Amino acid sequence: MDFRLSDEQEALRASVREFAREVVAPTIGEHYEQHTFPYEIVRQMGKMGLFGLPFAEEHGGMGGDYFALCLALEELARVDSSVAITLEAAVSLGAMPIYRFGTDEQKARWLPRLLSGEALAGFGLTEPGTGSDAGGTRTRAVLDGDEWVINGSKAFITNSGTDITAMVTVTAVTGTRPDGGKELSTIIVPSGTPGFTVAPAYSKVGWTASDTHELTFDDCRVPAANLLGERGRGFAQFLRILDEGRIAIAALAVGLAQGCVDESIKYARERQAFGQPIGNYQAIQFKIADMEMKAHTARLAYYDAAARMLAGEPFKRQAAIAKLHASTVAVDNAREATQIHGGYGFMNEYPVARFWRDSKILEIGEGTSEVQRMIIARDLGM
Repeated sequence: MDFRLSDEQEALRASVREFAREVVAPTIGEHYEQHTFPYEIVRQMGKMGLFGLPFAEEHGGMGGDYFALCLALEELARVDSSVAITLEAAVSLGAMPIYRFGTDEQKARWLPRLLSGEALAGFGLTEPGTGSDAGGTRTRAVLDGDEWVINGSKAFITNSGTDITAMVTVTAVTGTRPDGGKELSTIIVPSGTPGFTVAPAYSKVGWTASDTHELTFDDCRVPAANLLGERGRGFAQFLRILDEGRIAIAALAVGLAQGCVDESIKYARERQAFGQPIGNYQAIQFKIADMEMKAHTARLAYYDAAARMLAGEPFKRQAAIAKLHASTVAVDNAREATQIHGGYGFMNEYPVARFWRDSKILEIGEGTSEVQRMIIARDLGM
């Protein structure tokens, strides 16, 4: 299996890397400290076509594939994860459900703005009392004539409260299955719909320049035509979306891990101790060598999962492995990079401080590490 990138893929990676270094790096620290959303960066990413990377040109996309998105996410996360998660959530959780399961009318209405980056969308799955146990969804939607009436709440929803958020897709209980279980469906709720309230932004440890909110629905009415995909297929739909999203999160985690290597090499060459750069000491060299090894193997894991997905092969286990391993590596590398930087690693003016604060959520979001192990074990027949 050849994991060398094509000329087109290398060009994309180089373009995003330059953007991350020249545009994101100089300004993102201020957004991070002030907990503000980087609208100007998002606009420029839209102009670059990053939000449309894995979508067909007929819908306003760039005609690329999911692996192209992953390459972009890795390069963005080498500099900042808030920007990277904004893109990841906008594409894999925001636009992708419409692209995969929407009607022609839904695609025509929503995709052009979402794929251009002019608008963002959120994916309302997690609830205050149900995280990994998505089957415990309590939000309900009742069909009343030609409208769905939604009641409930969602938690930790990315891109749900920006000035350019156009809609969220919401999973809700819409009935009872023949076996007595909950019938889950997915419904599109446009921003500004009466009864749909976006709570103030969370105060977060990391990803502070990304947008995250709790959402509530109080007799929120939307047209029956806003049902996304088949009624009762919501659970299967979001499992498909999450399987793909785990590859994207793995790519983001690899980017953060590689960024830790980049910053550690730079610092080790500049920082003097006992008359010479600390990079001359074997203890530091071995730390950085181990960090590079971990980033490299995590990259191969997400490359493999993406290759299987694009080939139409089963990839659930490989996506879980990639997400589990890459998120662990991100946390490990962020810890070691902070140690290499010493006291400066604890100062927010240094990128590794952001990396350290941003890394932990990668072991939680889009499926915890424990859930990934459950998926892997079940796929092995255990």
